[in-house]
Parts: sequence; C-alpha cells; structure tokens
Amino acid sequence: MSQFINGTRRPGTSGQTKDVIDPSNGTTVDTITLAGSDDVKLAVQAARDAFPAWSRATPGERSAVLIQFAALMSERAEEFAQLESRQAGKPIRLTREFDVPGTIDNIAFFAGAARNLEGKATGEYSTDHTSSIRREAIGVIGSISPWNYPLQMAAWKILPAIAAGNTVVLKPAEITPLTSLLFAEVATEAGIPAGVINVINGRGSVVGAELLRHPDVDMLSFTGSTGVGRTVLEAAATTAKRVHLELGGKAPFVVFDDADLEAAINGAVAGSLINSGQDCTAATRAIVHRSLYKEFVDGVADLYSKVRLGPTADPATDMGPLISMDHRDKVAGMVDRARGYARVLGGGIPEGDLADGSYYRPTLVADATADSEIFREEVFGPVLAVTPFDTDDEGIALANDTPFGLAASAWTKDVYRALRATREIRSGCVWVNDHIPIISEMPHGGMKESGFGKDMSTYSFDEYTVIKHVMFDLTGAKAKAWHRTVFSL
Repeated sequence: MSQFINGTRRPGTSGQTKDVIDPSNGTTVDTITLAGSDDVKLAVQAARDAFPAWSRATPGERSAVLIQFAALMSERAEEFAQLESRQAGKPIRLTREFDVPGTIDNIAFFAGAARNLEGKATGEYSTDHTSSIRREAIGVIGSISPWNYPLQMAAWKILPAIAAGNTVVLKPAEITPLTSLLFAEVATEAGIPAGVINVINGRGSVVGAELLRHPDVDMLSFTGSTGVGRTVLEAAATTAKRVHLELGGKAPFVVFDDADLEAAINGAVAGSLINSGQDCTAATRAIVHRSLYKEFVDGVADLYSKVRLGPTADPATDMGPLISMDHRDKVAGMVDRARGYARVLGGGIPEGDLADGSYYRPTLVADATADSEIFREEVFGPVLAVTPFDTDDEGIALANDTPFGLAASAWTKDVYRALRATREIRSGCVWVNDHIPIISEMPHGGMKESGFGKDMSTYSFDEYTVIKHVMFDLTGAKAKAWHRTVFSL
C-alpha cells in the first residue's frame, strides 16, 4: 500500500512497482506500487474536500492535534530511525540523534506556532473607515520533497502548511518514500483529519507533472535541484500558482587569518561530511587565508583519513554510503576529473565488506581554482574543495563567486570582521565559527539560484498564508467625498 490518500493507505494505479533499495548493501527494503495520474486527482480532491473544515478549525484545535502528533512520533522514534536509516543509507546514529529528534522538535514547534498566526490589529487610516488584516490559508499545497532527508523534508513541507490551515499533497522522492508515508499515517492517528495530509509516490515525469499543473493545487513547494526548480516555475506559470523553492547550494567556508584553526578544521570535517555530503548546506568550498592554508589542508586530510565508514546499523559508523551506485559514480567522476587540475587527497571507492554499498571515501581537493568544475558545480558528496586567499576582500569575493546562495560560514575571532562577513556574503544563512546547525525557531532558505521562501520558523507562514485587507465603513453615509469625485453624486 504505497499511497496515503484521504486517511488510508492504498496501492498506486499505474501498474508499476519500484524496489526501495538500502544503499549500504544493495538489499531491498520494500517494494512500492507507483502512483498514476488518477491517484494524483484523488489526492488533490481529498485535500480540496478537507480544506474548508481544516482551515476553519481554531488555532487551538490545530495545535492540540499537533501536540498529540509529536507525542506519537516520540513513542515511535526508533521505528522511524531504523526505517530512515535503511531507505536512505544513513548511519543509525545520525537518524537517532538528528533526523528523528529534529522532526519531532519541528512538530512541537509548529504546535505552538499554530496559536500565534496573526495579522495586523485594527487601524484607522481615514476619517470614516477602519481596516484590519487577515492572514488566511491558501488552500491545497502541492509539495515535492527530496531523497537526502526524506523524513525531515516531509516535515518541513507539511507542518507549516497544515499549522496555517492548508491541506497538502506531498510527492516524496520515489527512491525514499517510506518514512513520508509513515509520517502521514501517524499524523492521522494523532487526530489530523483525513485528507489534510496525502502522500503520493510515483515518477516525477508522471506524478510530479500532474501535481504541478493541477488546477485545484493552489501553491507549489519544491526542494531539490535548481534545474528541476526551473521546471516547477514554468509549470506554475500556466495557472499563476504561488511557488516556494529551496534549491541547490555550494556553501563557502571562509577561514580568516585570525580563526581558531583547530575549530575550523573540525568544523570543516563535520560540515562537509554531514549526510555523506548530500546536503545543500554542506561545506563544499573552503576558502582559507594563505597563512593558514597548509595547516588547514593537512589537518582536514588527517581527520578525513580517520572517518569510519561502515554498516549503517552500527552506532560506531561515522559516514554511510551515497544514495545509489549511479550517484557514487557521478561523484567519483567529478573527483577523477579534478585530478587533472588540482591535488586530490583521500577519496576512492572502498573494497571488501563495503563493496556492495555505494560508499565513497571523504575527499579533499586542494589548490582548486575558483573557475574549476569541482569548485563551482554541486557535487553532493563527501568532497571539499579548498583554495587560498590573501585579503578579506578577496575571501568575501570568492565566497560570493557562485550562482548559489543557500548557506555559508565565516571563521574569525574579530567581531568586526564577522559582522562584515555576515553582511556581505550573499546567502540565506551565514554561520559564524560553526557550520550546519539548524533549529526549528530560525528560518531556512536561500537567494540567487538557491531559490526563495523559507522553511521552518514562523517566517514560513509567510509562504503558506495570504494576506487579506478588510475595510469597514464607520459612518453609514450613502455618499462619501470620494464617491462624488468619481461619480458626481
């Protein structure tokens, strides 16, 4: 039963199936039936039918079921951690300590935020009228989430939308759909009405295309590559839908000459290898002051050599596989090409017990030039490219020399230098002396070709609500001055 529509699981109608593969060993986790066009129509209709009652529910009512949802998720946390680990190839330590707790915290946050969804208070801006602002739900949200964080991205898409009173049809990546289905099922068990959350699993060319162009979908939210994001924008234009996009990244990691070098080295390792580097915010371009450059390269290379690759079920494993053999080969190809113009340290495909999985060793590409492929293109793997700089102006210019603008970090002990970096680096998030932490209370989203709009935080309500101006006549007079100026009444 691979679709979740109107509160129940059901098989897809395409007549096709797909195996969900554990990338750590190539075994089949589950086999799903793929959705067809008819399933999309059923899911959208279920969401449309559920919208009136859900949007009219009070903030307190929506909050209450989200509180119950968080409690049920906590009870089933280990089930989610195991399933996410297997379908996405994540070390169990990562899913237990990051993916699942972060998701539960996000539910709890939006349970509270649902009760603080405000417009502006009444204001009088003319002598005979008074105005107020209503913040209202948009309607049916069509969401598409990626494979790198299946559970968390489902939560980031669904929670602000339903907390604001919308209903959702989510299409997860067909290679990692299992925790999204379970997420919707547990939400319904918690009391979220049938039809408010629907999950359809199918190929983007069929299910995604139908969802993007469906006339009863009022808004589109997409997380994924910049190329597909452009397709979403084009589809949205046909019916003038609102769009929210979180796209690719090539995060700069700028190390100034006064940085705590040990902290920067450790931060670069953690920030570049999170989720095997399959993270749009991962540190991918280390821009290091020339005075620290050699020590930085040597230090990162040394720690990379000590990272433990292993079975994802082993709590001692530091880094798991990439999502598939095809993706591993893409990453390996980019590294191999870099050998022709830069110095490659580490890397390679492991043999022995890990040969059945799509593992790739942490890779440092030193002396990469700013115009090289490895420095400009999104690798989406455990690869960090490093280049030196000499002046602050040069370092910040290199950080901004990218079409992306999702995340960045600056490493310095100088508060003035830190303030300048956070002001001048063009990115939706700039961390100082850290890289990668996210919290539910703060927004996540980019600029430039990394998209627009915010996930998480109360700022996400700006994406999932529409502002309505309401104006009242205070006098009851039949003919106002402005009437007479227009109609000579």
